[in-house]
Amino acid sequence: MNPAIEEKILADHPDQEDLRGTVGYWNFLPPDELDELLRLYNRVSHKTLRISKTLGIEGKKLLREDDDYEDLRNFTEQYEGTASPDEQMHLEWQDLLAADPELEAHLSSLPDSVFSGKQHTKHGARAVFFCYSRPAHDREASVRDGQDVWSAEAGDVKWYMVNLESDAILEDAARIIEFVRCDPKTPRRVQIDQEKLSAVRKSVEKHIAKTYLRKVQAPVGVKPILKAWMELN
Repeated sequence: MNPAIEEKILADHPDQEDLRGTVGYWNFLPPDELDELLRLYNRVSHKTLRISKTLGIEGKKLLREDDDYEDLRNFTEQYEGTASPDEQMHLEWQDLLAADPELEAHLSSLPDSVFSGKQHTKHGARAVFFCYSRPAHDREASVRDGQDVWSAEAGDVKWYMVNLESDAILEDAARIIEFVRCDPKTPRRVQIDQEKLSAVRKSVEKHIAKTYLRKVQAPVGVKPILKAWMELN
């Protein structure tokens, strides 16, 4: 709404004087049957409410005549106000770094396959936690070197936890963190014999080969890199 520009617009289009200074917006929703497939309604309502908040529109007729403004507003507050599990974990990591400026350098200096143990949160239960770096095809390096290159830098990092009672492998980091979370004062507890630990590690690496490595069509010889692991007992 630059005054100089507005003056020029009105000079060229005096018929638009009543329209200047107003904002209009339209939303287009598909039929209910199609909307159920596209799942657009929640996304459109969220964007509509953001427009309403930005422009200060208090009108009731936002999307449909039977929409309730408060219901949509509450949906938006929940949508914007609740961090995802990954976001919560990232914030927790940032808090750790803020509390100890030397922590990141210390962790970076640790060797791969670093191992420890702690008490399981459930009495009598036993499990083993793993953190693996999973390589992926490195396009830039492949173009540069003239051959297929697979690297950890091009891949990701994945958590796994094996329940030793059922042999089930859990991959949900948001659930795993509840078992492995600790602080510097948490006592180290190592009791599982080496033969059992080695067998569990091999089972996880076979699982990664059958799932992730097969999915990305990794060539023979490409393997995940164990970054850290910990027994829970």
